[in-house]
Amino acid sequence: MNILKIDHIGIAVKNLAESSKLYEMLGIKSAGVEEVAEQKVKVCFFPVGDSEIELLESTSPDGPIAKYIEKNGEGLQHLALRVDDLEAALIELKAKGVRLIDEKPRYGAGGAKIAFVHPKSTGGILLELSEKK
Repeated sequence: MNILKIDHIGIAVKNLAESSKLYEMLGIKSAGVEEVAEQKVKVCFFPVGDSEIELLESTSPDGPIAKYIEKNGEGLQHLALRVDDLEAALIELKAKGVRLIDEKPRYGAGGAKIAFVHPKSTGGILLELSEKK
């Protein structure tokens, strides 16, 4: 598996517009808001160097971000690593006994292919693998 970089850090928030204000005050410009209907979420990326901060707001009370906030409160929700070949990475991790949430890629924000590794295999961190062309 070839990990290229930290792609982004995902932060669960109750209100995207309110939470965005902090990053704007820091001088970080938003790359815009996008809705990912499949994941019941609106996202806003803030580019920082070669990585991004992703704010995630649930669009449904039964969405994964709403459930996360209900259980844990707002805050760091996941770490995303960019890989060059997501399908190969998933095959390799599964062969090594790593517990996966997604055994096949799905589509995320910005048209990226993504898959999640279960926190039980990562010391408690939800890990997203992301492939962008």
